Amino acid sequence: MATNSAKPARQSKEVLYAWEGKDKFGKKVQGEMRAGGQAIVNATLRRQGILVTKLKKKSYSSGKRITDTDITLFTRQLATMMKAGVPLLQSFDIVAKGNANPSVSKLLMDIRGDVETGTSLNQAFRKYPLYFDALFCNLVGAGEQAGILEDLLTRLALYKEKTLAIKKKIKSALTYPIAILSVAFIVTAVIMIWVVPAFKQVFTSFGADLPAPTLFVMALSDFFVANWYIIFGGLFGAIYFFFQTWRRSVPMQRAMDRILLQLPIFGVVIRKATIARWTRTLATMFAAGVPLVESLDSVGGASGNAVYMDATIKIQTEVSTGTSLTVAMQNAGVFPNMVTQMVAIGEESGALDAMLGKVADFYEEEVDEAVASLSSLMEPLIMVILGVLIGGLVVAMYLPIFKLGSVV
Repeated sequence: MATNSAKPARQSKEVLYAWEGKDKFGKKVQGEMRAGGQAIVNATLRRQGILVTKLKKKSYSSGKRITDTDITLFTRQLATMMKAGVPLLQSFDIVAKGNANPSVSKLLMDIRGDVETGTSLNQAFRKYPLYFDALFCNLVGAGEQAGILEDLLTRLALYKEKTLAIKKKIKSALTYPIAILSVAFIVTAVIMIWVVPAFKQVFTSFGADLPAPTLFVMALSDFFVANWYIIFGGLFGAIYFFFQTWRRSVPMQRAMDRILLQLPIFGVVIRKATIARWTRTLATMFAAGVPLVESLDSVGGASGNAVYMDATIKIQTEVSTGTSLTVAMQNAGVFPNMVTQMVAIGEESGALDAMLGKVADFYEEEVDEAVASLSSLMEPLIMVILGVLIGGLVVAMYLPIFKLGSVV
């Protein structure tokens, strides 16, 4: 009977308790403990000779959203501590308590609680697929089975740091022109709604025919003034609808992935970044001892592009039937010749992971150079666009004044 009554306590959801008390020498002590209830905390501490004087459930304040940067930082910290010989549970305690984001701290303490009750580390991570993908969990599982968890965590931290760096560079390359063009639209709207009507009142007193550019700008200003709420509401609504559809609709995501690869300027950068992620992921999985066919399960999703995800499925099917990786990649038709040649050398020499790593390094450097070139190219292009747009409006509004001056 005692055994049956104890089972619900173990199966209940464990929470974190903060306690204060006195040890057997009368010295004040305090700490934290995860348990299924206050009675368990009291009983556990009593067996340790501690008289509990204060006990309360510790609540986590709502923190910021957990980002890829948070997970990458956690992976690096955990790898460093395990390399230094710190026990796994203690490593989780140190990282959780030292994190500035309460959401991350709560996540790590929940995982720690699962590990403490006997769950393997990779199974504990699999409970949170929003933050730990299949690649992350598979590598951790391989490290646990082979007894080299700290080495694979180090490799995994390096992989996530490089992948995150590429994503940041792509975002920075796209953010700058979008921000400038957004500001240009707002400035144009301000001129159309408030500045041009003031000029229009002055021009009506001239009693002369206005130039065609001025008439066009004034007509456009009248349209802005009469329909500004429709213009802004429709624009922001369309942007919101587009991004919501992109986030939730798989066909939309697949279509956008194809379009992004075909963009005239940004498409080359995005393709190089995708190849870098693809090869880096496969190199990391294969070096960890994961079989090639199983490694390809995680590679497609890690590439971040539906075109390469479909190509990976095709490659996996061919490799599973005995086709070499080189031939399968050539048949996919999405990899440059240099990539397939390097893979062929890796297969022949038995150093596939090293060759894939070199390919990833090469394309990561290519992305760096492309982003730098893109930034230097976009600056004069944006200046030309702004000059034509804003300068055209100013010239159109000053033409009647120039005409009046020539008549006088």
